[in-house]
Amino acid sequence: MVTTGLRTRRSAALRLLVVAVALAGALFAAAAPASAHAALTGSTPAQGSVVDRAPEQVTLTFSEGVAMSDDSIRVLDPQGKRVDRGKLRNLCSGSIVKFGTGLPPGLRDGTYTVAWQAVSADSHPVSGAFTFSVGAPSKSAAALPQQEVGGGLVGALYGVTRYLAYAGFVLLVGGAAFVVACRPAAALVRSVQRLVIQGWVVLTATTLAMLLLRTPYTGSGDLADVFDLGGLQQVLITKPGAALVSRLLLLAAAALFVAVLFGAYARLQEPGPAQEEAEGDGTAEDGTADAGDEPGDGAGKALDPAEEAKRRKDLTFGLGIGGVIVATGLAATWAMAEHASTGLQPAVAMPVDVVHLLAVAAWLGGLAALVVSLYWGPPVERTAVRRFSRIAFGSVVVLVATGVYQSWRQVGTWHALTDTSYGRLLLLKVGLVVVLVGIGALSRRWTGRLGEVTKAPDREPVPALVPDHGPEPESDEDPAAGPAPDAARAAQLARQRTALRTARTKRLRDADPERLGLRRSVLAEAAVAVVLLVVTTVLTATEPARTEEAVKAASGGQSTATNQPQVLTIPFDTGGAGGKGTARIDLDPGSSGNANELRLRLSDPSGKAMDVPEVKVSFTQKSKKIGPLPFSPGTSARATGARAASSCRSPGSGSSRCSYGPPTSTR
Repeated sequence: MVTTGLRTRRSAALRLLVVAVALAGALFAAAAPASAHAALTGSTPAQGSVVDRAPEQVTLTFSEGVAMSDDSIRVLDPQGKRVDRGKLRNLCSGSIVKFGTGLPPGLRDGTYTVAWQAVSADSHPVSGAFTFSVGAPSKSAAALPQQEVGGGLVGALYGVTRYLAYAGFVLLVGGAAFVVACRPAAALVRSVQRLVIQGWVVLTATTLAMLLLRTPYTGSGDLADVFDLGGLQQVLITKPGAALVSRLLLLAAAALFVAVLFGAYARLQEPGPAQEEAEGDGTAEDGTADAGDEPGDGAGKALDPAEEAKRRKDLTFGLGIGGVIVATGLAATWAMAEHASTGLQPAVAMPVDVVHLLAVAAWLGGLAALVVSLYWGPPVERTAVRRFSRIAFGSVVVLVATGVYQSWRQVGTWHALTDTSYGRLLLLKVGLVVVLVGIGALSRRWTGRLGEVTKAPDREPVPALVPDHGPEPESDEDPAAGPAPDAARAAQLARQRTALRTARTKRLRDADPERLGLRRSVLAEAAVAVVLLVVTTVLTATEPARTEEAVKAASGGQSTATNQPQVLTIPFDTGGAGGKGTARIDLDPGSSGNANELRLRLSDPSGKAMDVPEVKVSFTQKSKKIGPLPFSPGTSARATGARAASSCRSPGSGSSRCSYGPPTSTR
């Protein structure tokens, strides 16, 4: 009966956490693939353009710093053969980020494909491709990857490891801070020990996984490349690789910290011999670890209370200083390789980001330690809960201050909060923080009502299954002859005593309505925190709103997708012999206004250029009530079937309808 009741309470807590994890997983899965934080703002030749003669080089301009290599820009001819010189040209000047690659002279007419790939300054990969034509467009056999860099299975695995790395950091740092600053006695609670150690294990494992996944994540996308030692060597000399290696070194120091925390420090928190109750399995009745029987721990020596207090104080001070140094170093490994390391005011943003991460860990990690203490440990003292409440409040204040600065730095304008993906995710994060603070206020109310922990009676009646005749005399009988006659009864008695201790601990918890209410509210906080951590992880992999707005401003107020040369291929059939064919329409540069050039090329089903007496083209955008805007492209002396019109007005961003005739066809 007792065990069943305990399992029911635990299963209810686990169900709520499972629901939170499921919701977090749904958010993570539904999130768009990680957006690169450096955007292509221009190229020479422009996308979709037709040039009279082959250029000497191809150049790309980006919104912010990127890392590129000799193979980052590839130019493929119409047959799919690489024709660039294979050497990267660094054309950066001042704030302009530009790279290029040379082309050999004498390139034939046709359509060329430019495929490029880079790693933005905040460690996220970016790639793309576009075409330009020399003389006249042609068919192209260039094969391009169907999967974007940083996507697919490798991208999904990398995203999951990033989330787990954040979670491991929060549990490790926040759980250890809870023990040192709020409740030193929790160093003896096995559930808290497991929480902190699991945080260290998760963070270490995910750091190693991210180090191995960097090669396929920023390159081929092939999972087998995790074993590419040459790629790993290249990763180690990059900024993200250096950050991950630094994190591993700091985790080695963190392992020593955890060993001292749950070793020497935990032994100093043990009660005196008269208060100890340890039975059979080495676990006290309140779920604490029994470390008193370890050799060399001085358990049998009576220490002077003043000396013991001094030792405890000195060790607490040392752990506090060492823990702050290690935690700050771990947080800096994120700050030096992600959003804060690039863009506006990096010298200010990186320290602010470190403080922000530490505040998150102190709040959410301490919350997790409080949850496991309330559900799987002895009754938590009122003073410990109040200490954590004060630390949580201070963490929220720090989060608000640093969050406002980070939001201004990454968003920039009010309308970007609703017009960009980053802004909308930020609003979702703010909403979750508000919910979390609201539940935290409820927890603070329960904290104010807490009373002191009521101690259980020293003794409770235990069924006497085995008569106590004193210590049994030693026997010279062979142990292999079989167990003693009363061994089974002794084992049964030990199990009953354990069940009674568990029942007594549960009865103490359930008899305190304030602690019961606190457990439920803190569990609800933890569930919201799981979802909040997922949103934060997705947010760090999303292009900042300020960058997106800057790219739009540089492209005439439109997104890079709409402010680019547009190419339409439209089939037609006039009926009769030779009435079938295809019309290719190029609109360059594709921006709103009258500064566009329209080029039209007609071809028969075999791809051969063909002429028609007259062609009319018009654009209509019904959503904005624009059009039809008619054009009559004139014939071109450069090629058969080629027509062009200048100063063409485009309806601008949005979905438009293109018509040409005779005959009229739409696409």
